[in-house]
Amino acid sequence: MDHSTARSTAAGPEPGQLHVVLVLAAGSGGIGAHVRSLAQGLTAHGVKVTVCGPADSDARFGFSHTGAGFHPVEITPTAGARSDATAIGELRRAFTGAGLVHAHGLRAALLSDLALRTAGRLPGLRPETPLVVTSHHALLATGLERRLQRLMERRVARAADLVLGASSDLVARARELGATDARLGPVAAPPFAAGGLDRTAARAALLGEGAEDRPLVLAVGRLVPHKGFGQLLDASRTLAEGPGPHPLVLIAGDGPQGPALRERVAAEKLPVRLLGHRDDVCDLLAAADLVVIGSRWEARSLVAQEALRAGVPLVSTAVGGIPELVGDAAILVPGGDPVALGRAVRELLADPARRAALAAAGPVQAETWPDEAATVAQVLSTYDELVQAPR
Repeated sequence: MDHSTARSTAAGPEPGQLHVVLVLAAGSGGIGAHVRSLAQGLTAHGVKVTVCGPADSDARFGFSHTGAGFHPVEITPTAGARSDATAIGELRRAFTGAGLVHAHGLRAALLSDLALRTAGRLPGLRPETPLVVTSHHALLATGLERRLQRLMERRVARAADLVLGASSDLVARARELGATDARLGPVAAPPFAAGGLDRTAARAALLGEGAEDRPLVLAVGRLVPHKGFGQLLDASRTLAEGPGPHPLVLIAGDGPQGPALRERVAAEKLPVRLLGHRDDVCDLLAAADLVVIGSRWEARSLVAQEALRAGVPLVSTAVGGIPELVGDAAILVPGGDPVALGRAVRELLADPARRAALAAAGPVQAETWPDEAATVAQVLSTYDELVQAPR
């Protein structure tokens, strides 16, 4: 397909120009960054792009500054009869004249499918418009919620013309649920900015004068159950064993588990400090002796990518897409085993040669990850394949 260099947002696409609608729901942090990267890259290739998402997502990610159009659609994280009906109506309007719809995440995909299936209500909206779905996260709910999510997963997997999984286990999951075409989807490693402090200054800012030789273990992420910070607190108990100076675990991030984690740190006198939300993760990485991830599941963990790029040794649970992301450039332990996690951290802190080897291996592994240009090119290739296929 010839992708015209003409760009249009409010007006319709130029003759021969592909019009793609990207859809995301509320609460989409990493997804929002990925969609912005796609929007910017696709418009640079001459594709007309419209992004559909909650109004505040444009302010947060700047979709309308990429050359794409933005159509506000309030897709909530959970279902609601009235809110979903309103969202489906807005999606129908946004999809009018589109050559392809690309939804990111389960809720966005489900409502996009419903909007396309009711396409006859608006002229110019075709029910045969190809639907691409990118699966970014595993669903970790339990009980009734898990059963409901599984039903939605199955419907989306079977409705999509193509499912792109952010990790191999998500691709396998889509195939298990009946997807006719499921592939590993490219997700660009985000640009990495160097911090403003060197190691000495960064450590002094965190530890204070006279304590700069204390080992620092860094964890970063939203304080939610699947990130495994409770398990990290369990593991931290073992770090005070043996001769000092004993390591300090720094947790950067906020979220609903924050108050409970702080109470536990104080009650059990754990060697842990919760830093809250931080915008200076690069400076924290400069100060850290190693980074630890205790998650129940991850696809392409942002902090893992940042650690390896910065040459900071990483200890992580071997879950989701972590093993294929880090290769041999990190220490991996079984998920759900705080004893193994704590032991791996303690042993790595006591082994300077191993830390140096991992620090050197990290940037090398990072070179194997797709950049934004490669990601956009691969996604665009799948779009052309679907648009040109007989419907």
